[in-house]
Amino acid sequence: MTGPVTGFDPRAHRMVAEQRWFDDFRIGERFPLPSRTMTEAIFLAFQAASGDNHPIHYDRAYCRARGLPDMLAHGYQVAIQTAAGAGLFPHLVQDSLRAFLEQSSRFLHPVFAGDTLYPALEVDELTPNRTTGVVGLRSTVHNGDGVLVLDGRHRYLIARHPAAVGASPGAP
Repeated sequence: MTGPVTGFDPRAHRMVAEQRWFDDFRIGERFPLPSRTMTEAIFLAFQAASGDNHPIHYDRAYCRARGLPDMLAHGYQVAIQTAAGAGLFPHLVQDSLRAFLEQSSRFLHPVFAGDTLYPALEVDELTPNRTTGVVGLRSTVHNGDGVLVLDGRHRYLIARHPAAVGASPGAP
């Protein structure tokens, strides 16, 4: 059954109305991501998705027998907390994003079940090209004690505004 036409346009249904282009970003601009407590459910979901079956990530008795306070989060489990899609960044660039180029992470301190993590992304690179540019984001994750547990980078290829390069809309 079809309802009455309401004038609704799905293309206008956006988290962020105004789109941003490469030239709209500034060094030091921050994009905090939602905090998240590393619950047992998150550990189980990560194990199911990754296939990692080492007991250090799911067996509390195994961990305690080795002097650990609880299950140890896998490094990738911590790194995925910096997924840009959890915040506003990808909504700001949904028209201008051309590619996710790379990601790297350094794991500085352990993360255990029950830890609450506070991820953030910060613009630390703006490398212009003719019609695009690379936006580099420093990725950080702090625990609830303020300890930096992950330091990394993301790099994205973002189109320059068509007016800035004399191109037609939608040109890469």
